[in-house]
Parts: sequence; C-alpha cells; structure tokens
Amino acid sequence: MAESKKGGPENVLNRTDRVILSVTCYGHFLCHFNMLVFPAILLPLSGLLHMSMANTLDLAFFMYLLMGLSAPFWGYTADKIGAMPLLALFYVGAGVSGLMAALFIDSPGALRLALAGIGLFSGIYHPAGLGWIACCVTRTSTGMAYNGMFGNLGLALGPVLAGVVNYLFGPAAVYIGLALLNFFGLFLLIRARGTTENMVHVGQKKSRGASWSGFVILLAAMMLGGIVYRGTTVTLPALFQVRGVGIFDWLSGLFQVPLSANVVATGITSLLYLVGMLGQYFGGRIGERFDLRWSYCCFHLMTIPAALIMGLLTDIPLVVVAIFHSFFLLGMQPIENTLVARLTPPEMHSSAYGMKFVLTFGVGAVAVTIVRHVEQGFGIQYVFPALGVISIFLVLVIGVLIYKVPGQRS
Repeated sequence: MAESKKGGPENVLNRTDRVILSVTCYGHFLCHFNMLVFPAILLPLSGLLHMSMANTLDLAFFMYLLMGLSAPFWGYTADKIGAMPLLALFYVGAGVSGLMAALFIDSPGALRLALAGIGLFSGIYHPAGLGWIACCVTRTSTGMAYNGMFGNLGLALGPVLAGVVNYLFGPAAVYIGLALLNFFGLFLLIRARGTTENMVHVGQKKSRGASWSGFVILLAAMMLGGIVYRGTTVTLPALFQVRGVGIFDWLSGLFQVPLSANVVATGITSLLYLVGMLGQYFGGRIGERFDLRWSYCCFHLMTIPAALIMGLLTDIPLVVVAIFHSFFLLGMQPIENTLVARLTPPEMHSSAYGMKFVLTFGVGAVAVTIVRHVEQGFGIQYVFPALGVISIFLVLVIGVLIYKVPGQRS
C-alpha cells in the first residue's frame, strides 16, 4: 500500500503536517530530555548526597512511575479538549518542577518530590502528542519517524548536556537548564496557535482494521518493551563508566588533559542515541513498506543476541554491540506507534496512547527496581543479559499478535 504512494503527492508532508510536527517533535525531544538528565548525573549526585548508587537511583522511582501512571488520564483529557492545552501544562509543570529540583538538590526527600513532578507533567506528552499525529498527520509512519528522531535527539543530548553542565556548574545547574528548555516550549505553542482550528482528521479511513483484541495483545508486548527500554536508559551511562575504563584511559592519554569519567560515559551514551535516530528513520520507512506486525517482530528480535552478550564485553566491543542494540530497540518505535493507531478507532487515539504509556513507562518503572536488584546482587554487567531474557518473552507475545491479527499496513 505504501509502495503506491512513492513519488506521489501523498509522499510530501503538507503545511498542517509540518506545523503539527514542529510542536510535537520539540515536545518529544524535551520529554525524553527530562527523563535522561537524572541517570546522566546519577554517580555525581550520589557523591553529593553521600548515598549509594542504588539508593540514589531509587529517588527517581516515582518520576518514572508517574510518567506512565498518569498517561491514561492525560490521554482521555486530550481526546476531550485537544492536545495544545495539555502540552502547555506539560511545559509549565515540568519547568516549575525542574526549578524545584535545582532548589532542593541536596535534600533527598524534596528532590524525590520534584523529580516526581517532572515525571507527572512529562507524562502528558506521549498520549497528547502522538494522538495529535495519529489523527491529523497524513503520513502516519513518516510523522511518527520524524517525531521519534527528535525523541532520540533528546535521549542523545540529555546525557551529554547534563554531564557537561554538571562538570562545569554542578547538579543544580542541570535542572535550571531543564526548566528553561521546558518554558521555551510555550513559545512554540503560541506560534502554532490556530492550527487546531483547521485540523482534518485523517485517521478515519486508516483505522478500518481496528481490533481491540489485537490492541490488548500489543499492550502486553509494549509492557515488556517498556521494561527493556527503561532498563536500557537508566543503565547505559553507569555501565559505560564502569565497563569503559579503557576508553577513558585512552582518551585521557590522547588529549593530555584531565577528563571526567562521567562526561566520557554520557558522551558515549549520546552517540548511541544519535545512531538511534537513524534507526527511527529506518523504522519509519520499513513501516511504510512492509507489514507492521512482522516489522515490529524483526526489530525486537535483533536486540536479543546483542543484549545477551553485552555483559561479557568492555570498552570498544561493548560500545559497538550497544550501538547495534540501540539501533533496533529505538528504531522499532515508529512501527509500534503506527500499530497503535491502526488497531484503535481515531476518536480514541490519545486514550490508546495513554494506555500504552501507562505500561511502557509506568510498569516500565519496574525496570528501575530490576536494575537495582541485579546491580546489587550480581553487578551492573548482568543487567543487559537480564533484559535480553525479557526481550525473548516479548518476541513470543508479538508472535501471538501476528497469529491473531490480520496484516497491518501503514
């Protein structure tokens, strides 16, 4: 079906598509930026608070939990009042919470509450923003791909910017910067004012294959995927800092200047997410040309061998395999989000994304606990093999989806 669009007028995003994507892409960038700041400064923050890495990591539990648990409410509200008012609340709420985190950076109890606020308001983006794309952007997979690429840009820049700012000014400055970036989002919303008045819901003809039973199976797959995703994002910076000592030593000798192990580790993590942007684009193109179910299965299948062997590797081999893992783990997201749009009716798109993200981010917060227990019991190098086992179960669930649901095209 997508083949017939190639070279035709539908292959070009129209003006309304571009305006919507300008707002949603920045929102996606910032949503992930908000979440990735904390793991990037995990070890320096542990030193500031005089706490173990595991206990410092636990301060973010409610941030990740509320980001997901609030999603169904935000999705239902977006279906009723539209995406733009909720996106404004996202920017203001996360910005104020960021300022509170900076103010109370040396108080674990208050910091826990501020982080929870960042998670609560950041939870608005996915159901509101993705619902907006699903209903109103003419080329859903392409729109999801571009949107996903900016999310990956947030994943990439979050760790490195947080690492550099922390190195120069300390953890409090990191959260002041986060607040300012959130407040800037209001400017983009003002520029886009009026777009919602002329929205055309293009999803009506695209969701004729809506299947609630298929969506329930997809939810199970996305729940497992959320655990793998969250476990990956909270582990990578610390993993590279602990298992990438050879890279740090080599760079220190090469540049003949004092380097921060944390900055090096967060820089490597950012490289992975930049490569993930290519994965997002690749996933969007694959989603337009092939059956969405099989594409989804193949992308997750490719992550399993990489995750299983990462615990055995250090330095450059570890980075190479981690790049491969991130390319497919992040690249499947446009495919997954298009599947959500195809399996649910258009008037419930935001609610459907809310149900998705209560599992991928809310239940995915369980990954924080899994990482903590694996790290304490066996060492951080065993986290990815554990995530690989979860991915095996994920692929089995996708197999059930393929069996139960007819072929799906973008």
